[in-house]
Amino acid sequence: MKQKKLNEQFKILVVDDSLYTLEVVQRNLSIEGYQVFTASTAEEALNFLEANPIDLVITDFKMPKISGLDLIRHVRENLEDVEIMMITGYPSIDGAVDAVKKGAEEYLIKPFTDKELLTAVERIEEKMIRKRTYQSKKFRVESYGIIGESAEMQNVFKLIKKAASTKANVLISGESGTGKELVARAVHYASERRSAPFVPVNCTAIHDNLIESELFGHVKGAFTGARDSRAGFFQIANGGTLFFDEIGDASLNLQGKLLRVMEDKTIYMVGSSRAFTVDTRIIAATNKDLLSLVTKGFFREDLYYRLNVINILIPPLRERTNDILLLINYFLEKFPTELNRSVPRFSDDALRVLVKYHWQGNVRELENLIQRLVVIKDNDLIEVADLPVSMKFSVNRKMEINRTLAEVEAEHIRNVLVSVNGNKTKASEILGVDRKTLREKLKRIKPVNTPENG
Repeated sequence: MKQKKLNEQFKILVVDDSLYTLEVVQRNLSIEGYQVFTASTAEEALNFLEANPIDLVITDFKMPKISGLDLIRHVRENLEDVEIMMITGYPSIDGAVDAVKKGAEEYLIKPFTDKELLTAVERIEEKMIRKRTYQSKKFRVESYGIIGESAEMQNVFKLIKKAASTKANVLISGESGTGKELVARAVHYASERRSAPFVPVNCTAIHDNLIESELFGHVKGAFTGARDSRAGFFQIANGGTLFFDEIGDASLNLQGKLLRVMEDKTIYMVGSSRAFTVDTRIIAATNKDLLSLVTKGFFREDLYYRLNVINILIPPLRERTNDILLLINYFLEKFPTELNRSVPRFSDDALRVLVKYHWQGNVRELENLIQRLVVIKDNDLIEVADLPVSMKFSVNRKMEINRTLAEVEAEHIRNVLVSVNGNKTKASEILGVDRKTLREKLKRIKPVNTPENG
């Protein structure tokens, strides 16, 4: 049974006039630990919702009398904290767009597999957890659920507040692992668009041949393999926020398409001559120097100034050491609960090492370290001896200036690998390079002893 992430069980109401669908969905989700209720009509669902707290409503599209879209509209207008998923055996682009516009977080087409259902529910659960984190009273309201009390982070919170109060585009800058997507979500959920979708887009994952289809959608038969019409990112996020992560890695082709939509607010689906007007806020994030890329011709200057209306620079963790202990306490509450482990504590000497450490991988590196220590520690006290070897001596070594650049780079790569338990995928994310580049660098330096390679 899955480990629940909330203090209370995640409660789901499934609404469908098919008793078979109700039985299958209830059985599959109950096995995973969810508390599932059912209703065979929208009227029955509305009566149930008036008397019972629910986290997620999964509703069929076509039902007698009151339709699934009408139910979605009612839930969104009256129960703001309830998440919604639409399921249907009659897929259409208009149906998907209408469902999303009226507040559905996910749109699942029948027949769907058990895995597709569970994955969609888990995505909604994760979104809900993040949203409730932003609204949590555990931290001060102006922190937006982001952990930090340093003066540097207070400035970030002020910029989030300003950005949330406007419709202006936002550019978030910061090193890998500083939490750029968290800041983007904070801006969205603190704005008037909070009830509309927040759609993240990884610019490095969009193939140049699929840019228009991914961004603007396509109609059935638009190209070989287009067996159904499909909404693009701009349609899904209409009324909400599109978050372009790693915008510095976007191709010039993608940059041109994005700039055009930002200028005229209209899109054309692939294979259609009909124009769609979109109202989508753009938030972009980068760990690169975009002005440098502009100078080199790798990034469009006009797009840079379009995006950089409000700039939020997230400081690296090493520049806000006052927040390190706060983050450690947060992760020590989070991971033992998730992993069903007892809550350990750090010795004063171990905490001193962590505060002085350079944290090149920022909050992500710290999070990975705490998670690993919670997993591997058999007793309740974490001491200096339990920390990665490279971390224990990094403070002294970084003061040595009589070393070559290659030696410094090799040491940093070793430190990062140790901090993520030898996981090369996580290490490449922290280092800001792809796995191939990391492999080539590792060939040129002496191997490091990690749990993976001894």
